[in-house]
Amino acid sequence: MNRRHLLLGSGAAAAAAAGLGAYAVTRGPSYDAAAEAVWAERTQRQPNELHYLVHHATLAANSHNTQPWLFSGGKDHVTIRPDLNRATPAVDPDNHHLFTSLGCAAENLGIAASASSRSNAVDFLPGKDEVRISLGGDGAIADRLFEAIYDRQCTRSTYDSRLVPAVELKALEDAARMAGCSLMLITEKRRMEQILELILAANTAQIADEAFVRELKHWLRFNPAEAIKHGDGLYSACTGNPAMPSWIADMVFGLVFTAEAENAKCTEQVRSSAGFAVFVSDRNDKNHWVQAGRSYQRFALASTALGIRHAFLNQPVEIARYRAELSSLLGIGDRRPDLVVRFGYSDAMPRSLRRPVSEVIVAG
Repeated sequence: MNRRHLLLGSGAAAAAAAGLGAYAVTRGPSYDAAAEAVWAERTQRQPNELHYLVHHATLAANSHNTQPWLFSGGKDHVTIRPDLNRATPAVDPDNHHLFTSLGCAAENLGIAASASSRSNAVDFLPGKDEVRISLGGDGAIADRLFEAIYDRQCTRSTYDSRLVPAVELKALEDAARMAGCSLMLITEKRRMEQILELILAANTAQIADEAFVRELKHWLRFNPAEAIKHGDGLYSACTGNPAMPSWIADMVFGLVFTAEAENAKCTEQVRSSAGFAVFVSDRNDKNHWVQAGRSYQRFALASTALGIRHAFLNQPVEIARYRAELSSLLGIGDRRPDLVVRFGYSDAMPRSLRRPVSEVIVAG
């Protein structure tokens, strides 16, 4: 569930980004129009209930915006399968983030079902590595988090350092409650600095890994045309960076994507945040990773409803050595920390795109 920050720095790179990047924005397709179409509200009749439910499921958070899911189903259930062609083995070698992404999608789908008055139950099928959402009849009460689905985003910017009131922290804890995992909210500055140290150490190690950098670059989209063409990946404007033609990006990427620059960005972002939310599984298996994804998604929707922004900083859970150090720091024994999320207040950023629903629905 990682979100990176490409720093397109000074000098010639900045000049190229400002000039040719502006050309790419003004002369290329409208990213805003494409995003508006993706995040527009749907009704159950457009075109049918399965499409309606899957549309809302695909608006969930997911690793690198790879959208690693496939959906099938009928009147009484929907199944979510992993799309291993969209796995990210360098950053996620055991597919942990992939299965937490499926949990996020499952939670969104269940919430959307409730908005149509249908009950739902989410189960993981370990023999098939699938998530099954069973749908009941009419009469269910709509989940209060439904409307937040259309506004949720990972806001990868500097926040304004305001604290989140205790009553709202409690609301986030209540919303994220999920069997099989727990949420730890960390707002004390000394503890936040300790977690930041692990983020920077893990970030440095990842940027030194050629396979990681190659994989990350594969999922970056540097201009609107590229983002719209693929309908996935990490678009530069979503992190406040200028758009630029791909050939310029290829030239400057290796010069500006450095551990020093990325660590400076992470430090500024953490120190502007109100706190960390760390999601911790009771057991280290796929079923519990799905549960952690469901818990996170509810946290994300509840924070959205309260006007609180959030973004992932998962580096220390992505490298085993630093994951163990984070477990020790948190005092959770041998339990696995699944996700590290900073939260606070800021303005919204551009939202990411999604592939058409028709591309992710397959035969059962």
